[in-house]
Amino acid sequence: MGLMDGKICIVTGGAGSLGLASAKLLHKEGAAVMLVDLDDTSLKKAAAEIGGDRVAYIAGDVSQAAQVQKYIDATLAKWQRIDVIFSNAGNHGAHKPIAEFPEDNFDAVWAVHVKGAFLAAKYGLPKMSDGGSFIITSSVVGVRGMPGGYAYITAKHAQVGLMRCLAKEVGRRGIRVNTLHPGPIDNQFQLDVENDLSKVIGRNATQMLNELVPLGRHVDAAEVARSVLYLASDLSIYTNGTTLMVDGGMTA
Repeated sequence: MGLMDGKICIVTGGAGSLGLASAKLLHKEGAAVMLVDLDDTSLKKAAAEIGGDRVAYIAGDVSQAAQVQKYIDATLAKWQRIDVIFSNAGNHGAHKPIAEFPEDNFDAVWAVHVKGAFLAAKYGLPKMSDGGSFIITSSVVGVRGMPGGYAYITAKHAQVGLMRCLAKEVGRRGIRVNTLHPGPIDNQFQLDVENDLSKVIGRNATQMLNELVPLGRHVDAAEVARSVLYLASDLSIYTNGTTLMVDGGMTA
């Protein structure tokens, strides 16, 4: 028996590094998984990597209400229930001094990270089975700050506020709502962030971050996925309203 036998999960950002690693593990533990991302090509490839008849996908923009409703409805049409929503979709924030920070980037990052999670909750939680789990990917920077990351860091903090409000509202239905806070992940998304950050701070950001992590390295997406599994499964049956740090001790 798997930890997720019979569970129906939605994973946004499902074609990306953490989304796909998490979907693979949830599926391995018995779940059916609906992958959501921006384009069919990457989703088709991700679904093929998982394989089997317990995986499906739908392209959609998580910041658009109609498209969020579409992925919720598609999941219900296929499997008649929703037990887990992993709101994981993300995009890059610029690294600039505040006077130079581009407003359009701030708006774009807020739309995906904050509005995307809000809409997933607004349209998903009323349809979720009692006893389910709603997980939001925040970040280690969701509990700390640094100069220049005004869009991404602000959005990641905002997700924590959203999580805490939701945890209070739906807890009576046995639904747990938590945020996941990975440290720097060893993937292309993070490398792109670090390349931009290196230009701002004048040194190698990857090396700097490894020095800040007591475990001395970036985390692998598959390692973070184990924490997603914990929050998605009944192992976390009494874990609600928490900020789960998966940062190698970076915030200790």
